[in-house]
Amino acid sequence: MKVALVQFKEAGKKYYFSYGDLDIEKNDLVVVETTRGIEIGKVYLFKEIEESDLSSELKPIIRKANDGDIKEDEYNQTLEVGIIEKTKILAVQNDLEIKVLGAEYTLDRKRLLIYFESDNRVDFRNLVRDLSEIYHTRIELRQIGPRDAAKMIGGIGPCGLILCCATFIGEFDAVSIKMAKNQNIALNPQKISGICGKLLCCIKYEDDVYTELKALLPDLREKVETEKGTANVLEINIIGQKVKVKNLEDGSIEWLDAKDIKRNE
Repeated sequence: MKVALVQFKEAGKKYYFSYGDLDIEKNDLVVVETTRGIEIGKVYLFKEIEESDLSSELKPIIRKANDGDIKEDEYNQTLEVGIIEKTKILAVQNDLEIKVLGAEYTLDRKRLLIYFESDNRVDFRNLVRDLSEIYHTRIELRQIGPRDAAKMIGGIGPCGLILCCATFIGEFDAVSIKMAKNQNIALNPQKISGICGKLLCCIKYEDDVYTELKALLPDLREKVETEKGTANVLEINIIGQKVKVKNLEDGSIEWLDAKDIKRNE
């Protein structure tokens, strides 16, 4: 069956929707019903999938967004800054130590989602009650982690570029210290952590290449054969595909290309 992948935010997660006989194209704005309510998203691409691969029934795209839908969505966005500021004030009044990060209305304004970050679990029932009295709609407060917070706020990474999570990462992959070690990166927390305090996402990008190239090189302290005889591996340059060895016969140390050494079986 043919399905459409719809994205609701720039660099946001993409979701599958059925579209039947609707005449829609890539990059069209569409109105869909999600678990949160009625929302506007952009068609990212079309895909052919097997129904057996679906874990649940797909929700359909309701219609292609018209001018009224687009204006309503734009109006909702103009309300969000005021909602954030009001929530901050109410949070202080309720003695809640939270950082309010964002707010989103569904298209029909039947639900208001407010995102916040906190180091601790928060009892925000009184805050929800206060917000409900002001906005007269269903309020949902959602606590998010530091990575999602950085994605929402945006900023500049240690590389000097706009954060990857704010520009193109739809879903976060797991990043581990093992990946950093695999790439011979110095394990300095300040150098391998992003502004979110978590390991840099870009460590994941290059890990597959490093793993593939590393498999072509000997291990440290491994004995290998060179033109001068048997040598011990002292250091490896993964990207350059070079090996630093110490020759056992004369004690000399040199860098050799990986192709100029032979590993013992």
